[in-house]
Parts: sequence; structure tokens; C-alpha cells
Amino acid sequence: MITIFQETDRRKTDQATLMQEQKLQKLLLYLSRYSPFYKELFKKNGIDINAIQTLADLQFIPTTSKDDLQQRNDDFLCVPLEKVAEYTSTSGTLGSPVTIALTANDLDRLACNEYNSFLCADGTANDTYQLMLTLDRQFMAGIAYYSGIRQLGAGIIRLGPGVPSLQWETIKRLKPTAIVAVPSFILKLIQFAKETGIDIHSTSVKKAICIGENIRNTDFSLNILGKKITESWDIHLYSTYASTEMQTAFTECSEGRGGHYQPELLIVELLDENNKQVAPYTPGEVTITTLGVEGMPLLRYKTGDICMYDDEPCACGRTSLRLSPVMGRKKQMIKFKGTTLYPPALFDLLNEREEILDFVIEVYSNEIGLDQVLLYLLPVEESEACDHRIRAYLQARLRVSPHIKYVNAEEIQKKQFQDTSRKAVKFIDLRS
Repeated sequence: MITIFQETDRRKTDQATLMQEQKLQKLLLYLSRYSPFYKELFKKNGIDINAIQTLADLQFIPTTSKDDLQQRNDDFLCVPLEKVAEYTSTSGTLGSPVTIALTANDLDRLACNEYNSFLCADGTANDTYQLMLTLDRQFMAGIAYYSGIRQLGAGIIRLGPGVPSLQWETIKRLKPTAIVAVPSFILKLIQFAKETGIDIHSTSVKKAICIGENIRNTDFSLNILGKKITESWDIHLYSTYASTEMQTAFTECSEGRGGHYQPELLIVELLDENNKQVAPYTPGEVTITTLGVEGMPLLRYKTGDICMYDDEPCACGRTSLRLSPVMGRKKQMIKFKGTTLYPPALFDLLNEREEILDFVIEVYSNEIGLDQVLLYLLPVEESEACDHRIRAYLQARLRVSPHIKYVNAEEIQKKQFQDTSRKAVKFIDLRS
């Protein structure tokens, strides 16, 4: 029986590869006709698109970066303006926001992507999802979740982010079976319930689709944030990973062993510093080629996100690879006093301490160009004893001592929601 399973798995992989290669050839022809940016890239680098026949041949095409997309945003558009049905934008985490234009077909593809994702996360037409996230301000994820749930046939409650009291009142009144939310906000829901005597174990909510933040370590065990949620609330957590540029999501199944790849919508590579594919369980930069996108398709686009992958079949029966949680972003790597740090690891450390209610990490360069780290912390109390515990903990875990500035709730709120930010920003990079 094991041999039969392996042969079936291999056959599925071969079929997926053939499908991707056929879609890749169509994409290359499409880009060579309609994309100002890629037409120039092919010509400048002497790329004969007819010579790119297999996924292995992708290595002969230069990668595309976030800088390209920021500096030449309009040159990625492949359709006339009258075909654009919706404009979305990135959050601008790694620089100025980028506009992504979608056609009607792209919106249908986006809905299909999230339909597959919610199915993967054990969604059914019998579910009702309470959306605790931004549904406007050009946020692609909001329209994607809404469209995918509609295609699933499940119920939707569009409540938006924040206001724990309203979230709980709506849960009590409309009885959703699932929530879609940022994990750190789920902790705020739990804290509000404890403070106001709400019995969260008697509510209708049985699962949470977690967006925007890691809830797992790279070995797929729950991290501090994930543990804090599940220790207080008996719900099933499903992690997701996506970006506006890729217009596709990697979503966990009930096994919780990484985000499942959708090969019909995307070609994914994990590349090292020399743009070579890394082996399984080895960190690499997530690099994507979109399939079936009309408005602004991308070819070998480097996301800046560092992940690992597992290509063994999942216990759920799916055979495509799975991505680990994001280990960090390439441009966000911090070299502080000889130690290499990534923001997600710092988030885990700060989330672990009961003395720290909230935080913002700020990185800047000193007068000789070295990275410096300043932590804005909202402490549970301002006392010498609390300060000593926090500093001793950080020194023990990091082996270095970042600068600390204690702030109040109003100050931390202003730091997290500067300008027109639509989600809480907990990492601010001021390096040149």
C-alpha cells in the first residue's frame, strides 16, 4: 500500500508540473505582448521565451524585485484602463505602497483562491465567518476573504477591525462559527472577555483563520502567541500566508503543518543569495510567478519573505509543498551588536512576557551606520521591579540589550497607527 501511495503521489506531482509548464508558456507569451516592463527585461537580457519550456528553465530569467514594482508600477499593467475592475494596494511595509490593478477575471481568480483556502481550513457552507479586518482602503485581503466565503456558500458578518465589545456583542447575537482576525487582536478579545465576565468557552466560535502574524514556529509548533490564544480559548487556529502581489494564499489544513501551495495559481521558488533553489527545510526567499493573472502578472518576483518548505505529502492527503511561517523579511534583518535578529523572533519574545502589554520595535542607524534597536513598551506597571524583570529577560534571551522607552496606551496607539496605516505597525525601520 505504501508503494501505491508513493506512485500516486508522484503521478499527481508530474501532472501538476506539466500543468504549470503549460501555463508558464502562456504567461511568457502574454508578457512579451502586453507588459512594458517584461518586454524590456526580455530584450535587455536576450531572453528567447520559446526556449523556456520547463520549470527548471526559469533560472535563465532574471528575478523581479519590490524596487522594480515601486519604481515602475505602471509598466507592469498589461491591460487597458477600461479593463481594470478594482485597484488594490500593498500596505507599504517595506517602502512606499504599490498599486495592483485587477480585472474582472482577476477578481474571480482571487475568489477561487480564497474558496480553496477556506476549504483547506475545514470551511463549509454551514459556517458563518465574522470578519474582524479592514474591508476598505484598497485592502486586497478584505475583498478576497469576502469573495471566497461567498463562493463557499457560508455566512458572512462584515464587522471590521477593533472594538472588542462590539465583536463580542455580535458573536452573542449572530453566533458565528469562525472568525478571521489578526492573532494579537484575538488576545485582546480574550482579555476583554476575562475583564467583563464573558464565558468564551460557551460561545459559538470554534475556529479562527489567523492573518498577518505568525502563530507557529518554523517546526510548526505553536509559538508564544498561538499558545496564549489556545491556552485561554478552546478554538482551532489556522495560519495563513499571502501578499497583495501574489494574489494567492498559502493556508493551513487541520494538521497545522504549513501553508498549502496552490500550484494551479502560482509557481513558487525559494531562492538563496545566488538565486538558486534551496533544499527542503532550508531558509530561502519566497519568489513567485503568478498564473492566470491578467492585470498585473509577475514573473520570478522576490517577495522579500524568508521561509522554508516541506515537500512531503501531508497527512490530510494533499501532495503539494507546504510553506513554513515567515521567518523574517530580507530587508528587515537586523545586525545588532554582532547578533542577527528578525522582527518575528522579537515579536515572540515580547509577546511572551506578562509584564509587556503592547510594543513597537524601532530600528535605526547610528552615526557610524550600525543598526540600533529601540523598544517602545507599554508595561503592565511602571516600577523599578517591572523594569528590572523586562531588562533581565531580554538580556538573557537576546544576549544583547536593546534600548527601551516606556510609553502609555495612547502613545503606543499613535506609534502603531501612524499616517494612514490600516493595520497596527509593530516594526518601524528608519534605516537609510
